[in-house]
Amino acid sequence: MDITRRHLSFTNEQESTTEPAEDDTVIIYNRVPKTGSTSFAGMAYDLCTQNKFHVLHLNTSKNSRTLSLSDQMRFAVNITTWSEKKPALYHGHLAFLDFTRFGIIKKPIYINIVRDPLDRLVSYYYFVRYGDDFRPFLKRRKAGNRETFDDCVKRSGDDCSADNLWLQIPFFCGHVAECWIPGSQWALEQAKQNLIHHYLVVGVTEELGDFIAILEATLPRFFKGAVQLYNSGRKSHLRKTTKKITPLPETVDKIRESKIWAMENEFYEFAVEQFHFLKHQTFDLVNGEFVEKGNRFMFEKIRPR
Repeated sequence: MDITRRHLSFTNEQESTTEPAEDDTVIIYNRVPKTGSTSFAGMAYDLCTQNKFHVLHLNTSKNSRTLSLSDQMRFAVNITTWSEKKPALYHGHLAFLDFTRFGIIKKPIYINIVRDPLDRLVSYYYFVRYGDDFRPFLKRRKAGNRETFDDCVKRSGDDCSADNLWLQIPFFCGHVAECWIPGSQWALEQAKQNLIHHYLVVGVTEELGDFIAILEATLPRFFKGAVQLYNSGRKSHLRKTTKKITPLPETVDKIRESKIWAMENEFYEFAVEQFHFLKHQTFDLVNGEFVEKGNRFMFEKIRPR
């Protein structure tokens, strides 16, 4: 079901056109690298003025994906008490952080996007060599290295090691030491539990438009107009790796022999299954249009009168 190829009707469209009430909602998009995160964050920046919310980028020292315990506390307190910047969407490459550990009662809303793990690794491999069309003149750390991903796998190089696949699981697992041990079964199960219990919705790169549609239907306070913006094409493909070579079948087969690929792929397929479940629960196909399945509950037998 490709929602974005059809007109969308939202049952809450009338309500979402009213002036948004003041609120203290905080959304955290702890973006995984090379999953379409720049495109999505760019859309949030385009929407924030008209929908009257704030977008803030979290920049960590040395691009660290985890914070010290003291910084975890400061971060949790900061974003939940910074009233002048609410409502807000924070985005950055940071592992999941459980706010209940710090006594935070009203937790932020988590969202994220995942991608086929091998596609993500190949994209990153060529990105650090050739850059992208977003900042084409920025010299990347592997600039000048023209070795293909296939050749790297043949010689068992570090850049293409299956260990580098171990990223989406740790991002969802969090700040526990075990999360960052490649091949940890506990980390895989914890990542699944966090996805189910702590994330409002986790989309997939391959269906980015449908992820945006679900967000607009669920959080129009932030994402009203997102589908139209995405369908306009201006934010659909914001960032592309300049040069990327599809790996040979024998290369793919070798990567898939690894335990780490199997575990990352299991997590990815788990996320896809949950996303498709949400998508089919959120929209109906009616006369060739996808319509939100909204307003399907009511309150009755209210006492006392």
